[in-house]
Amino acid sequence: MNTKDQIDIFFQSKAFGVVGASIDRHKYGNKVLRCYQQKGLRVIPVNPREQEIEGVACVPGVMELPDDVTSISVITPPKITEQVVEMAASKGIKNVWMQPGAESDAAVEACRRSGINVIADGSCILVVLGYHDH
Repeated sequence: MNTKDQIDIFFQSKAFGVVGASIDRHKYGNKVLRCYQQKGLRVIPVNPREQEIEGVACVPGVMELPDDVTSISVITPPKITEQVVEMAASKGIKNVWMQPGAESDAAVEACRRSGINVIADGSCILVVLGYHDH
């Protein structure tokens, strides 16, 4: 399957999780969240230290995401991404998009072992969706 097909499948989710969401508007964890919002997509930030980001209530971890979230964007250091993938697999997440810099060989391999559609080839959701910083 090529990356375009993988991305099309990723966007079939009814809602999306952003793991590593940030209150700092200069960080990718915030820009990715706002990118979903700009496109009118339902998005849930995942951050154990914040109550809400960009007006949306946070959940502390992947396991607390609503069941209609089948796709997550991951903007975390590679070691954390590996833990996120393990939780995503046990939660039944079907699609994981690792933003550039979040991926590791171990995390990608863990996705493949679990049958998760993984996008970790350097594709950036901000580019794909045409994000504009306001």
